[in-house]
Amino acid sequence: MASWNSLPFEISYQVFGWIAFFSWSFSFYPQVILNFRRKSVVGLNFDFLILNFTKHSSYLIYNASLFFSPFIQRQYREKYGYSQMIPVAANDVAFSMHAVLLTTITLYQVLIYDRGSQKVSKTCIAITSAVWVSAIVCLFIALPNHSWLWLISVFNTIQVVMTVIKYIPQVLMNFMRKSTEGWSIGNILLDLLGGLTNYAQMAMQSIDQGSWVNFYGNIGKTLLSLSSSTFFSFANIICCILLLRRKRFILRLIQKTEHHSPSPLSLPSQKMFEACFDMACNLAKGLKYFKN
Repeated sequence: MASWNSLPFEISYQVFGWIAFFSWSFSFYPQVILNFRRKSVVGLNFDFLILNFTKHSSYLIYNASLFFSPFIQRQYREKYGYSQMIPVAANDVAFSMHAVLLTTITLYQVLIYDRGSQKVSKTCIAITSAVWVSAIVCLFIALPNHSWLWLISVFNTIQVVMTVIKYIPQVLMNFMRKSTEGWSIGNILLDLLGGLTNYAQMAMQSIDQGSWVNFYGNIGKTLLSLSSSTFFSFANIICCILLLRRKRFILRLIQKTEHHSPSPLSLPSQKMFEACFDMACNLAKGLKYFKN
């Protein structure tokens, strides 16, 4: 069984791993708290929630299986070498369990809070159904030969696919509404931090072992960090910033208009205006009388 060659790298590995755990774990709370305060989930895309739940459920199956099962660990070492360390750490399992729990709580909020006219799209239902049916089929394929490493790799692939597409409905919804109200940017910022520190954790192990198997042997974790720390996080951040700047610009424009608007008429001027208006009305009535 492989062991650490350097104590500083081992400590750094643990530190970066738990920073990633807390960052990714805390990323769920801003949205949950926002929903609780508003007593509403309007603005939170339900497709995102369903895809996110599928992603974290699949990731939990992969992490827990590889971390706790000696049989699957043996299959991993037979494939990648007995000198290689298992690419799943305790913080990965803890994060997955916490993520499934918090996503379930958010889904429960959808049931009890105001959701307006929002609903899960047929596209999301079709994608999710296809994913879980495929997973069940793979289970029956793996069963005869006990190909458990291959099976959990399928779940790892599922979580990668879900990670890639899960933010798309939310980004499109924000764009169509021209608003991020109901969507917490704190989720994205912490997700970004988690992705960066997770990469750092994987790098510590690879440098210590002198091998990059840690990256391609757990391609799901690698791509998870990539998607969290690059395109989708920055896309959401840019979207939130642009919409916030637009909102502030409109507010400043309104305030400027109100500041330069004519002041209300003074009392004498108002009485004079009313007298002139009455005179004009009486004149119009008189003209109408003579015309008839």
